Amino acid sequence: MADIQTIQAGEQTIAVRKDLRVPMRDGVPLAVDAYHGVGDKPRPALVAMSAYGKELQALALTTPPQRRPSPMWDGCIEAGDITRVVKEDYVHVIGDMRGTGDSGGVMIGNYNAGGVPQGQDLYDLIEWVAAQPWCDGNVGMIGISYFGSMQVLAAAERPPHLKAIFVSGGHFDFYQTTYHGGVMWFMPRAAREGRGGDSGIAHTNVRSRMQEIHSPEELKKLVDERLQDPDVAAWPNLVHVLKYPKNRELWFDIVMNHLDGPWYEERNPITLARNIDIPVYLQIDQGRGWTVDGHIELFDVLTGPKKLDIGSYPPMQSRPWIEEHDKMFRWYDYWLKGIDNGIMDEPAVSVFVEGSRQVVTAEQWPPKKIDHRPLYLRPRHKLSPEPELMGAEHAAPDGFYQAPLTVTDKVEIVRWSTEPFEEPTELIGAGAAHLFAEIDQNDTNFIMRLWDVAPNGNRQLLTTGFLKASHRELDARTTEGNPYHPHTRTVPVEPGKIEEYVLRLYPFAATLTPGHRLVAELSNDEPLADAHNALLPPDAFHLPVGRPVTHKIYRDASHPSRLVLPFTKR
Repeated sequence: MADIQTIQAGEQTIAVRKDLRVPMRDGVPLAVDAYHGVGDKPRPALVAMSAYGKELQALALTTPPQRRPSPMWDGCIEAGDITRVVKEDYVHVIGDMRGTGDSGGVMIGNYNAGGVPQGQDLYDLIEWVAAQPWCDGNVGMIGISYFGSMQVLAAAERPPHLKAIFVSGGHFDFYQTTYHGGVMWFMPRAAREGRGGDSGIAHTNVRSRMQEIHSPEELKKLVDERLQDPDVAAWPNLVHVLKYPKNRELWFDIVMNHLDGPWYEERNPITLARNIDIPVYLQIDQGRGWTVDGHIELFDVLTGPKKLDIGSYPPMQSRPWIEEHDKMFRWYDYWLKGIDNGIMDEPAVSVFVEGSRQVVTAEQWPPKKIDHRPLYLRPRHKLSPEPELMGAEHAAPDGFYQAPLTVTDKVEIVRWSTEPFEEPTELIGAGAAHLFAEIDQNDTNFIMRLWDVAPNGNRQLLTTGFLKASHRELDARTTEGNPYHPHTRTVPVEPGKIEEYVLRLYPFAATLTPGHRLVAELSNDEPLADAHNALLPPDAFHLPVGRPVTHKIYRDASHPSRLVLPFTKR
């Protein structure tokens, strides 16, 4: 048993048990710190586990919360407000996953702990915490993003003393976390390598899964194949990572696995969540649509008591993370302390609607009945409920040529806009963008962003959609306004052939108020700076296209390019 120290946080005295060693069932020790109030009475415990280092999380005691775009914002300080947790009379347990920080063992690949599921280690840790004299046997979990995903992995193992979890901003379907529409997202690089506002993994004994399962000869062949992708070959960091994966093992594994399949499925929290039967509260803010999509998918899978809370823009919470604590303690006071505060009498789903700034509640997602209705791309960059009647010989396609970012810093964007709305128009749900397009290469990216534009020109991002052209195949889950892609193989595009590409527009909730316009922007790379990107960490971009591509977007009577959006019924 570690010695108890005391620290002063403002007017509050906190007792700290540093570097407790928790033996796993195979003998590997995990290192944790436990923070609680003075006095020896047992309390409920909230467990926070990650690969980022528990010392980093302790900065929550001394670092004022930072919001983007503060340069002091560190995306990995995600375990919560230690002082607040202790003030609410819980024990805050913060620890290092196997192979990271002060813990023993080895981490092999993303979400894998040295050959044993990370959920198994979390099971052992939670049961150990519950047995300590400073814990009353009631255990929950705390933390956002990576910490949130760990909560799902833990709950899926069903440790008897884990009574409930509160997940904010977790990443769930692991392929959809790292590749959006088949387009590589750079943010996992930041979290794993420590770049662009993230401290990254606390490496002590981290290994590549690809290096574990493939011989050097096999791996060299696979690396050479990956470098045949012009997008990868044009990006210096990716070439460097593939040639020299040492200390970049987790990012190397992601880059090497660009298609969905068993490698991702075995660590997919959505699949594992079917085994969860304890109460789960899911909280996510709008602005990064794939995380909203993941929370909804997880909500639909869960069978026990559950809540879904979709909050307002902007997308990034403070670091250290302090938001949502009021909601979290109401949840845990009910499930861990037995306080009947009425939280389970409230609707299961709560959604903040941008524009109207109203909160809509219901028992299911979407919270209102919706009609998926089209807005057609029209000549002169218009969006209209009416389809185009002219044929291709008269309605010439819109187009843009994008040079690779190795030779230009200009991202070309083509736009379509509605007329100003005359009455409030509400949209809640996922949508689709159907693009009839011709390109002169065998692949490109399609990136669509929808904006609410005010009469004075101010604008707010509503949702996004991504699709790598070679991933255009749809699967059996697809319905009107709700497309899905398997992402299990690439199908190169025939240059010069008009194809229909269907982008998934991530779920959102917004009201277009009178005078506002809906604007759709299409590009094959992301703009390097704008009002939305300024709120994101520097590495929150997607892999640019590494070849010059000419795009023609057809929108005529034979090629009804359109948005299909979730209009709520009156």
